Amino acid sequence: MADRGVDLAALPKEVREQLAELELELSEGDITRKGYEKKRAKLLAPFVPQTQNMDVSIKLTPGNPSDPASSPNAIPIAAPRQHRAHRSGGTRDDRYRSDIHTEAVQAALARHKEEKMALPMPTKRRSAFVQSPAENCTPPDTSSASEDEGSLRRRQAAISAMLAQNLQSPEYWINRSVQGSSTSSSASSTLSHGDGKTHNHSQGQTSVLADVLAHTRIESSSIPPDVTSTVPQDRNSRADLPPNIVVKGISRGQSRSSMMETAGGVPAHGRVSSKIQQLLNTLKRPKRPPLCEFFLDDSEEIVEVPQPDPNTPRPEGRQIIPVKGEPLGVVSNWPPALQASLARWGATQAKSPALTVLDITGKPLYTLTYGKLWTRSLKLAYTLLNKLGTKNEPVLKPGDRVALVYPNSDPGMFWVAFYGCLLAEVIPVPIEVPLSRKDAGSQQIGFLLGSCGVGLALTSEICLKGLPKTPNGEIQQFKGWPRLKWVVTDTKYLTKPSKDWQPHIPTANTDTAYIEYKASKEGTVMGVAVSKISMLTHCQALTQACNYCEGETLVNVLDFKKDSGLWHGVLTSVMNRIHTISVPYSVMKACPLSWVQRVHVSKARMALVKCRDLHWAMMAHRDQKDITLSSLRMLIVADGANPWSVSSCDAFLNVFQSHGLKPEMICPCASSPEAMTVAIRRPGAQGTPLPARAILSMSGLSHGVIRVNTEDKNSALTVQDVGHVMPGALMCIVKPDGPPMLCKTDEIGEIVLNSRAGGTMYYGLPGVTKNTFEVIPVNSGGTPIGDVPFTRTGLLGFVGPGSLVFVVGKIEGLLAVSGRRHNADDLVATALAVEPVKTVYRGRIAVFSVTVFYDERIVIVAEQRPDANEEDSFQWMSRVLQAIDSIHQVGLYCLALVPGNTLPKTPLGGIHVSETKQHFLEGSLHPCNILMCPHTCVTNLPKPRQKQPVGVGPASIMVGNLVAGKRIAQASGRDLGLIDDQEQSRKHQFLSETLQWRAQTDPDHVLYMLLNAKGVAVSTATCSQLHKKAEKITAALLERGGINTGDNVVLLYPPGIDLIASFYGCLYAGCVPVTVRPPHPQNLSATLPTVRMIIDVSKAACILTTQTLMKTLRSKEAAASVNVKTWPNIIDTDDLPRKRPSNIYKPPTAEMLAYLDFSVSTTGMLTGVKISHSAVNALCRSIKLQCELYSSRQIVICMDPYCGLGFVLWCLSSVYSGHQSILIPPSELETSLPLWLSTLSQYKIRDTFCSYSVMELCTKGLGTQTEALKARGVNLSCVRSCVVIAEERPRLALTQSFSKLFKDLGLSPRAVSTAFGARVNLAICLQGTAGPDPTTVYVDMKSLRHDRVRLVERGAPQSLPLMESGTMLPGVRVIIVNPETRGPLGDSHLGEIWVNSPHNASGYYTIYGEESLQADHFNTRLSFGETETLWARTGYLGFVRRTELLDASGDRHDALFVVGSLDETLELRGLRYHPIDIETSVSRAHRSIAESAVFTWTNLLVVVVELSGSEQEALDLVPLVTNVVLKEHHLIVGVVVIVDPGVIPINSRGEKQRMHLRDSFLADQLDPIYVAYNM
Repeated sequence: MADRGVDLAALPKEVREQLAELELELSEGDITRKGYEKKRAKLLAPFVPQTQNMDVSIKLTPGNPSDPASSPNAIPIAAPRQHRAHRSGGTRDDRYRSDIHTEAVQAALARHKEEKMALPMPTKRRSAFVQSPAENCTPPDTSSASEDEGSLRRRQAAISAMLAQNLQSPEYWINRSVQGSSTSSSASSTLSHGDGKTHNHSQGQTSVLADVLAHTRIESSSIPPDVTSTVPQDRNSRADLPPNIVVKGISRGQSRSSMMETAGGVPAHGRVSSKIQQLLNTLKRPKRPPLCEFFLDDSEEIVEVPQPDPNTPRPEGRQIIPVKGEPLGVVSNWPPALQASLARWGATQAKSPALTVLDITGKPLYTLTYGKLWTRSLKLAYTLLNKLGTKNEPVLKPGDRVALVYPNSDPGMFWVAFYGCLLAEVIPVPIEVPLSRKDAGSQQIGFLLGSCGVGLALTSEICLKGLPKTPNGEIQQFKGWPRLKWVVTDTKYLTKPSKDWQPHIPTANTDTAYIEYKASKEGTVMGVAVSKISMLTHCQALTQACNYCEGETLVNVLDFKKDSGLWHGVLTSVMNRIHTISVPYSVMKACPLSWVQRVHVSKARMALVKCRDLHWAMMAHRDQKDITLSSLRMLIVADGANPWSVSSCDAFLNVFQSHGLKPEMICPCASSPEAMTVAIRRPGAQGTPLPARAILSMSGLSHGVIRVNTEDKNSALTVQDVGHVMPGALMCIVKPDGPPMLCKTDEIGEIVLNSRAGGTMYYGLPGVTKNTFEVIPVNSGGTPIGDVPFTRTGLLGFVGPGSLVFVVGKIEGLLAVSGRRHNADDLVATALAVEPVKTVYRGRIAVFSVTVFYDERIVIVAEQRPDANEEDSFQWMSRVLQAIDSIHQVGLYCLALVPGNTLPKTPLGGIHVSETKQHFLEGSLHPCNILMCPHTCVTNLPKPRQKQPVGVGPASIMVGNLVAGKRIAQASGRDLGLIDDQEQSRKHQFLSETLQWRAQTDPDHVLYMLLNAKGVAVSTATCSQLHKKAEKITAALLERGGINTGDNVVLLYPPGIDLIASFYGCLYAGCVPVTVRPPHPQNLSATLPTVRMIIDVSKAACILTTQTLMKTLRSKEAAASVNVKTWPNIIDTDDLPRKRPSNIYKPPTAEMLAYLDFSVSTTGMLTGVKISHSAVNALCRSIKLQCELYSSRQIVICMDPYCGLGFVLWCLSSVYSGHQSILIPPSELETSLPLWLSTLSQYKIRDTFCSYSVMELCTKGLGTQTEALKARGVNLSCVRSCVVIAEERPRLALTQSFSKLFKDLGLSPRAVSTAFGARVNLAICLQGTAGPDPTTVYVDMKSLRHDRVRLVERGAPQSLPLMESGTMLPGVRVIIVNPETRGPLGDSHLGEIWVNSPHNASGYYTIYGEESLQADHFNTRLSFGETETLWARTGYLGFVRRTELLDASGDRHDALFVVGSLDETLELRGLRYHPIDIETSVSRAHRSIAESAVFTWTNLLVVVVELSGSEQEALDLVPLVTNVVLKEHHLIVGVVVIVDPGVIPINSRGEKQRMHLRDSFLADQLDPIYVAYNM
């Protein structure tokens, strides 16, 4: 006992109390006896007198497994009550079962109960997923990550009891973090308090879910985290704007803290914001490597390289000496070749049984004797060589490769085929039976057949009938397979050889005998060629090691086509005239005990099994009382090298010791396809010392060193030896990566073997062969240790005392994360120890790693039981995260659950890991639950950028037009003053006068024509008609409206001529018109409040509208969303009497207000700007000159006419320039897509203006119809300029695809261009007739995030194409300015675009008239340089670049490139991101993503994705979106929201309304399909 020599009375009080508590737990059954002993020993350990020094060498603990206490993993023989529980546990995968490990997992989870964190559970739409039914009758089947291990039992661990203890609720953390925050970072001021209730299903359970994320060492200061950066928010972090629309009244310079106080101005809506709050709490914990203080932006740049930890364990032993196996004995009667053995037994022992085959019930079906085997093989050999093809042209020659396709239930046919091929000297390639065209991995099998040059396949008649056929009865061509001829080998089709024919049996040489397939980690299938001499030597070595004798009986449960099943059960058995009883997999499914019964009935001496078979036998052994295993001398455990096999062996021994099984019979072995058998434990005589165990530290293993686990039992791995190296072989341990350097004695490395009994090459792949089969180990100095080539086995291990070999894993299961190595099988075992019974279907779990952002990330995919509920699944996932973090100290990147039976399977029913990984990366896995934890495991992000203090330093000195050696970034259009414009510009200062003048001088000239969906002109307006209409409206206004001069009047009309007439009517009356988009009759609740808001903010005195809209405004439906009783006076202008106003108003000065332009920006800000008469005049004049508009011209406008340049072109430009405008309301396009393009063709239009939404509609809707349009005679060769009117960065992808699509209709690629305007100036650029074509440049996105422009070549990684926004309008000047210092910047530098022009707006129309704001945006001066000029700030970032092109005046052309709106940029990790860039990446991530939008909320990046595919694809998008944003933008996504198509709101200009989206998300109004909170 641990307390020997401890005086309990002398112990400190708290230790005595803890001991008393333990006693109580034991008496109440809360803890097992073993757990009690362990905890008690740990408490007393410090007080035990130290007597002996611990030896640091590996502690091998022999012990007699028959005494449960002595064997560390022995399982106490259970009471019957517990056994009943075991029976139901057929759903566990016992290959990995280990009590010690299960307890370790419980302990790890228990540690979390003190550190409770509330984890936000993903939100899922109820309808979203229908589980695919798992077939009811599947056996207690196969399991997890590696090939065909069965699902084995796991002792049910009492984790549930441990977790059920009261844990602190999530509110405690949320509230504590809110109150306790003394430092108020930007995040802490935006915490949403929720409303005190958890909005999950049942609060008790969900709060328990939360213990995830093992890094839960929460620091005492509970400051809510600013997850992304420590930079204080400055004016540019506009992304966190309050959602309620604010009239533009807040300066860009002001801090936004006043708004931040109330949870970001957002009503803290329950569900979503409390979940985000939970998410923030889980992100509190520090990541393991601390972040550094500064950011270096070089190209090696990106990744934060973790500094090596000085405490990392390092190997300290001496260099290993190669280990020799015993010499291969020379026995006189060993055959010269394997075929010779068969010939000998076939002749001398013809009646001796060679193979017994069982039927599906486990009863013997037939026995093949050595005589029959010999004659049938002979017939087949003769048939293959002489009866296929003609005598002169045989189909097969010796040395050709032949595929063997036989099912697992038919070993007899396979044996005949295999030996028939050996006798014919053709090379057999055994493969699995392809079940369908889409079989997992069948394409790779095709690669194998191709690389081996296989053209012929042998199969049985039954198997051939079962292969998938084409409708005309031919065998289907499998994906990736070469063309094959199929030959049936049933006896009735074989020809008896002629008397004089004898097979050629040469002495074994180095020619290839057969090819065994192996699948690599990536899923490629290669063929390992085994030479005749290797095959023979391997049989001899196995005979010597296993002490095989003639006439013994062997029961084989393994696959006889490859691996140990082939080596022992088909080859060595024939060499020794052994009787093999083959137990097919299908029999094992039906009767798991069948192999034990066979051993009992036939008194077998040897059995060849895997851990899975041991487990199945244990599960079923209650049914059989009277079986005995005493005849066995050797139970070969083929996967005994799996570290988790030790517990299966112990448990099996415990159950069957009473049935005559002896401990020394159990012989685990290690093998690999390349080296064949590496080591095997020799069958012991009774009384010999028992096998050894090593208890290793998991953390040591992850660093590649062997350390005896002393301190923390939870993270220990117990491994058993696999005996000694094979006879005649030489073994070394070398480093697994880099040159094959010999390891030290306490270092884990790859086992390499030199032996005549191994594979010789990968057939047909010489390059890969060299690196595997011809390795010469080097010593620490780098010099080779000899010239003997070794073969890499793919096994990781070490040599223990007494030259015993220990294996701790396989290279292909290695996950190398941040310099540490983890074993996939170990992770599977940990996951399975987290009571998966309620959640995981049959213990089927796959673990693999994917490379994301310069490191491997671990992904776990498990099949979910059909009856598992959301809560249980989520709880299981959270616990797996904790357990893996505690035990393996590694973070998981993604944990996904898929419906049961849906993961791709290997031929024997295991999970096909590489296919699963492929599905995961392609987004075709279709999970039903997913948890991403990028915040925990991505620790190599670049350091957040620290903003440098801004100040105008001496470097910014201006010299003439240079800033610090660079040309100042400024550009200007042609000078307005120099251009002579004789017509009316001198005569008429006001547009109202221009219209009157036109009505007198040219009354019948048609100014406007409005088209309907059929392309018919529904109304037109000549100059005089427009003038008369305007007069009627003026009269009505003055009479019925009671309007005073200067009052604001709202115009509420659909796009059309009434809108234009009422605008001029207002001007005639001396009122200020305000155009407002009418509410959508089908969606009043969403659109009417905006109308109401503009009416209220503009203080409109009355509303001009149509009869229908007037009814709508006063309807019941409208009353539901606004107060309809308080509308201002509404005048319907449909049927006005013919009256003329007494006089037409003329403003006293041109600086008077002409109209107000209201627009809602993409950030949800409603801004109204004032446009004076002089600005209207100047703007119309600029457009006229730029586009060469005069009265004989026709233009087509297809866009909304309510604000910005769209309104100017629709209502003002024609009256000024006299050209005819053909108006197409965009809504008409929805009913008739080709309307716009056919109008251009019909009227032979040279200039047209549209919006992005119109262009997108045509691109998506007409893309496939260009031929039909051509046939209808649509010809666009007349179009000289097609200008997209926008207030954003040009959408290059869209304009290019539009140009390409309609090139066939004659559209010139040079025609499409863009315009650019902002609130302060409605038209800055417009590509007119003059001026060079727009240029495109490529800029580096990384630099752009740092507010720098770095031009790169096309196709450079991380490059972003930017197109010039059009030529500067006449009279416009722009300059690029640093928004902080307000100093001018140099050419090709990124800054805010400032503009000076006669058509700048006069200011914001604000209610309070805060002049300081207007001065800031409209009348700003540079801080140095040319400080006289007054500029307006556009709020857009961009740069000017001088190009090689010449403009009209012959100077070099300065191009303006717009990058994006400052208000929209997201400030994350101290860098500036433009949402459109992240959205572009996201939209490329998966074919089912229709549209996406991003915004931030409390410094978390939220990505909303519209799913165009089926709902079962929804969860596939979560990892893909997270991966692509991490990879391309170095950001971790906080929340992924999957919604239906059309949910992301888009305004009439085709811009996404991201802030509206954010508000709807936070108010829980999106009805998402799925919301994933990334941990």
